[in-house]
Amino acid sequence: MTVEYADAVIDSLESASAAVKRAFKQARLLEQDLRHPSLRAKKYDERNDLWQARVNRDWRFYFSIAGDTYRILKLIPHPK
Repeated sequence: MTVEYADAVIDSLESASAAVKRAFKQARLLEQDLRHPSLRAKKYDERNDLWQARVNRDWRFYFSIAGDTYRILKLIPHPK
């Protein structure tokens, strides 16, 4: 599997704290195993085939799966 990043994710990372940038290594775990325990990945929106995974306690990223590619679409603070 490969991972692609939407421009919005790159923009979010540029303005994110250093802690979030370090924690975003989670995206690499996605390449290895969608079910990796620290990702806590789950289907977020069935109709739009959108998934959610954990960056850290306060941040999440949203992605879709197309063939053998994970497309990371958003990186945002967790809406608690």
